[in-house]
Amino acid sequence: MAVDFIGPPPRSKNTKHSLIASELQSHPGSWGVVQKSANIARASSAAQAIRRGRLSSYLPAGTFEAVARTVVEHGVVEHRVYARYVGGAK
Repeated sequence: MAVDFIGPPPRSKNTKHSLIASELQSHPGSWGVVQKSANIARASSAAQAIRRGRLSSYLPAGTFEAVARTVVEHGVVEHRVYARYVGGAK
């Protein structure tokens, strides 16, 4: 296995989660699908991490709501994470 030495990790401003959190904050109160997981357990874990603010992008805890749902559309099963921003003004 090769190692790529490309510098330090990016600051949180450009991470996937900070971009998702920013997008949710731009549409307060609106639910969005923020992830599709391989199974409902992974979707539930991701939703819980968002609710509890385990990632700094979703702090303080309680400013985001998230739920995991299994959805079947046209015979296709997806395990989705829905989230929304419920905190104060950005």
